[in-house]
Amino acid sequence: MADDYYKILGVTKEASEEEIKKAYRRLAHKYHPDKSGGDGERFKKINEAYQVLSNKEKRSQYDRFGRVFSEGGGFSAEGGPASGWGGFPGFNWSSDFGDEMFDWGDVFDSFFSQFKGGVRRQTYTAGSDVEVRQEITLEEAFRGLRKKISFRTNLACKECGGLGYDKAKGLISCSVCQGRGEIKEQKKTFFGNFAQIKTCPTCFGRGEMPNSSCPVCGGVGRISGLREVSINVNAGVEDGQLIKVPGAGEDGERGGKAGDLYVVINVKSHPIFSRQRNDLFITVETRLTDAMLGKEIKFKDISGEHFAVRVPPDFDFKEKLRVPERGMPVFGMSGKRGDLYVSFSLKTPKRLSVKAKKLLEDLDKEL
Repeated sequence: MADDYYKILGVTKEASEEEIKKAYRRLAHKYHPDKSGGDGERFKKINEAYQVLSNKEKRSQYDRFGRVFSEGGGFSAEGGPASGWGGFPGFNWSSDFGDEMFDWGDVFDSFFSQFKGGVRRQTYTAGSDVEVRQEITLEEAFRGLRKKISFRTNLACKECGGLGYDKAKGLISCSVCQGRGEIKEQKKTFFGNFAQIKTCPTCFGRGEMPNSSCPVCGGVGRISGLREVSINVNAGVEDGQLIKVPGAGEDGERGGKAGDLYVVINVKSHPIFSRQRNDLFITVETRLTDAMLGKEIKFKDISGEHFAVRVPPDFDFKEKLRVPERGMPVFGMSGKRGDLYVSFSLKTPKRLSVKAKKLLEDLDKEL
């Protein structure tokens, strides 16, 4: 039975694109194999589910048929014929014939490759995407900054330029596949014998072998190392926001395409201000008499700028005083800021003199 992608991500079938994206980020971070307690197999399924449900066309096919079809139609991306293919609706396709197991995807892929002229396939193992977390302060999120980060990953070998061999000594034709990059295997199936075409495991589909493999990377073309990347963090960035740096992830094997880098921004909590999207919240201590007399109450905003507010008449101290354009910058909108909301903590004297008490009693009568 095919996996339930909605169940894997923990969302309903009515989930929006944003809900699916949030569920993926949360689960991918939790089960990433590089993390303590990570689960490589579950992480793989989470990625598979997201690749389908984040694509409108694939999601539509999945919702209708319970699986996704390849561009050629008729065959599912899960490696088997589509439901009801070939006039056999509901037929229980099985890949178990005696003790021999085989992959339907390989069978039909090799079948149609004969009509494509048997073009040699070259395999270059691409690098994986990398996710790192970067913590910044609320002040840095307000100003924006350029940040240099470093992380350990697989980098292209400098000795061989990422090729995996000595370019000066050249290449020779692979003796196993005779330079085709593919080998033929016979498979016994329900329909009879099929000749399967598979990538040559000796030359990895290239059809050529080096005369001299790189002694540093062992012919892989990459080694473990520390990568440094500078990123721009724009003003107004929010906690949990992703920054994508194309091609800055893990380098591929033997010149394969590099993966992308995803930087998750974590904005540290602030001792004075709290944040909700673009708005900031602060509690300011003031004397009751200053508030009642409408005196200026001075403090700093998140930029460090000094300013003052006055408590308006008839103000309900259970409410918050809104100060426009004193919050965080609105991400991607230059010059626009959110609002600041001020709560007042009224400070009362510990002791009242006889004179002060008499004044308050007179004030109470007056009010």
